[in-house]
Amino acid sequence: MSAFLIVDVTVTDAQQMAKYREWSTKAIEEHGAEILVRGGAIEVLEGPWTPTRLVVLKFPDRAAARAFYESETYQHAKSLRQQAGVMRMVVVDGV
Repeated sequence: MSAFLIVDVTVTDAQQMAKYREWSTKAIEEHGAEILVRGGAIEVLEGPWTPTRLVVLKFPDRAAARAFYESETYQHAKSLRQQAGVMRMVVVDGV
């Protein structure tokens, strides 16, 4: 069953976030994730949620999503992101 990583990002330092994106892209490529959404226009249709940037990645399954998240490459990306913004991330199983 496919799994999706859904990320809501608030960027506070664009230059530092660019470094994060470089390393997170390497991790995405290493783990064969499919990028479904990476930025783009957002239109809130209902509710108080007001994200500024969304990312959705598709993995073959939850184990693959966890392997991506726990990988050395992504952990390095994550360390670069600490000063670049606020990130809310969930993994959810598809149907």
